[in-house]
Amino acid sequence: MEIVGTILIIDDEASAQKSIESLLLDQGYRLVFASNGTEGLDLARQLQPDLVLLDVMMPGMDGYEVCDRLRADPALAEAPIIMISALDDRESRLRGIEAGVDDFISKPFDRTEMRVRVRTILRLNRYRKLRDEHARIEKAYFELQKTYDTTIEGWVRALDIRDKETEGHTQRVTEMTLRLARSVGIAGEALVHIRRGALLHDIGKMAIPDSILLNEGKLSEAEWRIMRLHPIYAHEWLSSIEYLRPALEIPYHHHERWDGGGYPLGLQGEEIPLAARCFAIADVWDALLSERPYKSAWVTEEALDYIRANAGQRFDPSIVEKFLALIELDAD
Repeated sequence: MEIVGTILIIDDEASAQKSIESLLLDQGYRLVFASNGTEGLDLARQLQPDLVLLDVMMPGMDGYEVCDRLRADPALAEAPIIMISALDDRESRLRGIEAGVDDFISKPFDRTEMRVRVRTILRLNRYRKLRDEHARIEKAYFELQKTYDTTIEGWVRALDIRDKETEGHTQRVTEMTLRLARSVGIAGEALVHIRRGALLHDIGKMAIPDSILLNEGKLSEAEWRIMRLHPIYAHEWLSSIEYLRPALEIPYHHHERWDGGGYPLGLQGEEIPLAARCFAIADVWDALLSERPYKSAWVTEEALDYIRANAGQRFDPSIVEKFLALIELDAD
């Protein structure tokens, strides 16, 4: 028979132990007996039982003191306790509740009541353990996610330190991309991946030589060919990291164009992932409004005119409409 729970019975009377054994032995429980409070506490620490059946009237250490000590032990504080007593008065029950008892069974035992109460308490304890385990897993998951995101932000800071002209750009463009993504109906876990992808959009530039990345003049065609490799470098690096694979769409495709004239794959229209189409607008918008060594910052209306003019060419026209609505909302 499959064991469905360990029950520790603490009772100094051999006859009471035999009675409990006869009632529960065929129910699939592992039954362990202790004849006094000290022995019961030792066994409880060793076994971590699923349930304690605890007699009240015992020599030396009575059931109330045993209960107090069980509840004071962090490892046993949540163990269910059913107190068994010939005392059925209100004062005895209140004292048991104060000590931390979960339920009471009166002597002499009612066969059906004993089995039902034990089964119910064990079921509730299993639910509690499942709940606690779920909480532990959830906490570990969020801690892992936090570690992931801290690592990503560290990479981004490293790139910002190297590429001073884009400092602050990453955070701004990530925020705008998330707003756009929500406006086109993206929600839930997908937004987590979009955030990571936006933060890492230029991570491939870590492989671009300083002579090209930091060049304040016009790049030659050969230098542009090297610069255009950064999405490919990003894909090569990040695709080997399992938790970042869903975030690859932006680092790999943010330079694709709606008309097919972008890179690295020359994707066109809806072949371009939706996240990358959102990001492309936010990226260009922030770049236009920013001061760079090779250009002055554009005024807002100039930048808006550029976005509008490139709807259907560089950008997805439906997302441009969403973007313009967000900018108008910000202006109100």
